[in-house]
Amino acid sequence: MKRILVLFLLVLMVSIVAACANGNEQEQNVVDPEATTEETQGNEQEVSKGGLLHLNTKNVTRLNSDDPLKVSVLTSQTIWPATHEANQPGTIMLAPLENWQLSLASLNLVHHPNDGPLLFTNEGTISDLILNEIERLNPKGNVDGTQIMVLGQLNEGELDKISEYEVVQIDEEDPAAFAYEIDDIYSQLINDVPEGVIIGSLDAQAKPYSIIAGSWITHMNESLLFVSETEIPTETIAALEKRDGNASIYVVGPETIISNDVVNQLSEYGEVTRIDGETPAQVSIEFAKFKDQTTNFGWGITSPGHGIVMVPTQVPELAITAAPFAHLGKHAPMVWLEDGDFTGEMHEYLEMLKPTFGHDPTEGPYNHAYLIGNEALVSFTTQGYIDEMLEIVPADGGGHGDHGAHGGH
Repeated sequence: MKRILVLFLLVLMVSIVAACANGNEQEQNVVDPEATTEETQGNEQEVSKGGLLHLNTKNVTRLNSDDPLKVSVLTSQTIWPATHEANQPGTIMLAPLENWQLSLASLNLVHHPNDGPLLFTNEGTISDLILNEIERLNPKGNVDGTQIMVLGQLNEGELDKISEYEVVQIDEEDPAAFAYEIDDIYSQLINDVPEGVIIGSLDAQAKPYSIIAGSWITHMNESLLFVSETEIPTETIAALEKRDGNASIYVVGPETIISNDVVNQLSEYGEVTRIDGETPAQVSIEFAKFKDQTTNFGWGITSPGHGIVMVPTQVPELAITAAPFAHLGKHAPMVWLEDGDFTGEMHEYLEMLKPTFGHDPTEGPYNHAYLIGNEALVSFTTQGYIDEMLEIVPADGGGHGDHGAHGGH
């Protein structure tokens, strides 16, 4: 009897141990539902991008680089095919990558009659990449015959690389004095002194605010002049005085960037309007929406049917060299993607621009974006959100599949 009892107890203990072991094994195999969701989403995103041959989408053209020199060439090749004389540039602008104030003010020269790209030099050197693009473009010259304008200083011997072209150099290094010279040169080219001017700050902390003006000055005749947060340089005053008190002055940025005291001083030379916002991204959207109905200054883009340039704030120089997208093609203003992200304020703006159709999507209007930067700056997922927000949809809220249907009798 004792043997039977002992045997029974042994069997029972083995069963309990086996059950515990099995329970532990099952517990180890349990997968956290949230972890599964995250991993699955990550895998789906990775798979969805794995077979892509390019990063362009139906409503977004991406210039896929974070290198400002390369983006300057990509922009040039997109806007000026140079297949024949009609789409060759007149004058090429060579501007210093390391001096954003000079490069930014130089954008005024992109507009007609120069009609040409802004290509970057780097630390006083014209790279082979840029030289090859100059050769491809074969600029035909502006009204004065100038084929290349060198803006800022170059290292010794660099001008020899472009000696076969008609070259004009502006070697002023002070931003305010340089902007004055650009304003003067452009006024001579068009034989007029435009009453409208944009005021940006030359201070380092103002960089992402001031660069917003670049698209407009490639698009229209207004020049960019510089102030600091608290002072107006004498060269800027001299440029304003040319307007004989009739200047229409547009200040880009909040009071923390350009003080109200400076704005009050500017009012001595004309009517002043501030384009405001708390962040560079907000100011860029406000500038894109702004329109002065009296002077016709400003984009006034508050409805569908437009192009727009989107640039991540991490590399602001990309916005300078991509500014010519405002000059030709879709004449698109620039808005910032803050840290390359699709923010709530950008969602609201694109919602305002959302295109709709009544009966057929071929009626339009259509939106299109130029996205500047590689995936390290702006993810493909963010591009997907942008592409969807730009897509035309039925005005009645139905799907695309319903368009073109005919009613029966």
